Amino acid sequence: QVQLVESGGGLVQAGGSLRLSCEASGRPFISYVMGWFRQAPGKEREFVAVINRSGSSTYYAASVKGRFTISRDNAKNTVYLQMNSLKPEDTAVYYCAAGTYYKGYMKYSDMDYWGKGTLVTVSS
Repeated sequence: QVQLVESGGGLVQAGGSLRLSCEASGRPFISYVMGWFRQAPGKEREFVAVINRSGSSTYYAASVKGRFTISRDNAKNTVYLQMNSLKPEDTAVYYCAAGTYYKGYMKYSDMDYWGKGTLVTVSS
């Protein structure tokens, strides 16, 4: 079992930045591929970014590529999502997730464990 706790969400103006954090506990953090997903009101949960176990490989959704950066600190059991140039359409609950296999674009069903989410609101 892995427990995931997100933090860092909040209200920000368009063009601003936020950094989300997700701290893991339970089984060894380095065992897992880590990802970020988001779910806007009335929409399905969608993939945002993923990072492999060592942190050497990442993959992003087209909608965030060049603006968001995923990273991990295996010594701190934490994965981050740096979000720059935020847009109102980035408003969503952001979820951290842990999975077993890295394959670039990740689906909801590819992830084994989920956090409870943190709300990001971008005002225009």
